[in-house]
Amino acid sequence: MQRRVLLGGLLAAPAIIGPAGAQAATLRVGDQRGGIQPLMEAAGVLNGTPYRVEWSQFAGAPMLLEALNAGAIDTGGIGDAPFTSAVAAGIEGKAVSAVRSGGEVTALVVPGNSAIRSVADLRGRTIATLRGQTGHFLTLAALEREKLPLDSVRFAFIAPDAAKAAMANGSVEGWATWGPYIALAKVQDGAREIVNGGSGLMSGQSYQMASDAAIRGKREVLADFLRRLHRAREWGLANPEKQAEVWSAATGFPLPVGREVVTVASTRTVPIDDGVVAAQQRVSDFFANVKVIPRAHRVAPAFDPGFNAAIFAA
Repeated sequence: MQRRVLLGGLLAAPAIIGPAGAQAATLRVGDQRGGIQPLMEAAGVLNGTPYRVEWSQFAGAPMLLEALNAGAIDTGGIGDAPFTSAVAAGIEGKAVSAVRSGGEVTALVVPGNSAIRSVADLRGRTIATLRGQTGHFLTLAALEREKLPLDSVRFAFIAPDAAKAAMANGSVEGWATWGPYIALAKVQDGAREIVNGGSGLMSGQSYQMASDAAIRGKREVLADFLRRLHRAREWGLANPEKQAEVWSAATGFPLPVGREVVTVASTRTVPIDDGVVAAQQRVSDFFANVKVIPRAHRVAPAFDPGFNAAIFAA
């Protein structure tokens, strides 16, 4: 995990921040490779924050969620599948902002010369992914849609960097992953998509989580940060080429990979409403049905829609 502290400038604080202690506050933000930090910095939305932003970078959602639950960070972004696993495990946090992108942001890829051409061809194959994460969900959902037994494939639960190497050396025959890793495999390695999360297989939702302690003790600071994050995403949608350049510089991946990521994701902040909660409930119910989590649970209590007004304030 790497940390970087960004000091707010000297501009006047936005009206959303009250006078009590904002200047002394620090918001500890967890991020993943090519996530929100480079986007927010490029968009200039962190200029003038009346609090410090301390960044921590994580290799994936499980590590980020562990830090959130341990109180090492205040907030961080995760997808719908890891959100399900976290809520089922009793994480002491809630979704305070929702994001929607195309379901194509998650995909199962195979080497370009692979004999695998369809989901049916996955029978007996070994697929790399992270347990309880978006790639795991996609693979199981694709098998169910094709009416194939869920044990048709073997899973190798390994981190993305190890998964990329494993597919290259033939240790696994496919890789179910998300965003930057899909683009990297396709652009650099000539991988092919077998199935992605489009056509209703996945919700396309992800969330900015915050710990219960941060929601109680840093609510105004958190609300201001979420509003700035929404503005950064809107800037990215309006400036896709610049966003791709920034993403590529931050990750070290080639610009064509950045363009692929930005084009496929088209990420936009949306209000937490009944539709968002219902879509997440379907994800949770599915994971319970396929025994990834022990039992079904209501997801509504794991959302805090009270930040909507601040996020979308003019």
